[in-house]
Amino acid sequence: MNHTVVFPGTFDPITNGHRDLIDRAAKMFTTVIVAIAENKRKNPFFTLEQRVDMCKIVLGHIKNVHVKGFDNLLVEFTKQQGARAVIRGLRVVSDFEYEFQLANMNRRLEPDIETIFLTPSEQFSFISSTLVREIATMGGEVSSFVHPKVAELLKQESPSNV
Repeated sequence: MNHTVVFPGTFDPITNGHRDLIDRAAKMFTTVIVAIAENKRKNPFFTLEQRVDMCKIVLGHIKNVHVKGFDNLLVEFTKQQGARAVIRGLRVVSDFEYEFQLANMNRRLEPDIETIFLTPSEQFSFISSTLVREIATMGGEVSSFVHPKVAELLKQESPSNV
């Protein structure tokens, strides 16, 4: 039986919270595909190529995790990968409403693809890419929220260093 799951997001940047969820998913599924959305609508801080490279660095130690960029509908990408499930993270209650709506829309578009929700470990429940970017662009210290290489890249790319 195929036990491949897709973990989608913009990962702008990948945080320790993302890594926690991916580590845990890798223990439950044969293959985890970290699907990095182009998502120009969100005006990402890093390019898709940079985000893919960052995720490969951060997740390279996990043998059953593969990192891929995508720019089509999530359900289409998921089908292309031969997966039948998508993992979404829920940090706080306010995430639930949006994620529930998204899961129902995806189910309507592709009834054979299920959505599985995971919550991060307690120490990562407050971390978001948005907050990490904001702290970094203001010259703050983000090393406790992201992989050391990601912290280094944020420092290099932040407008405060230009």
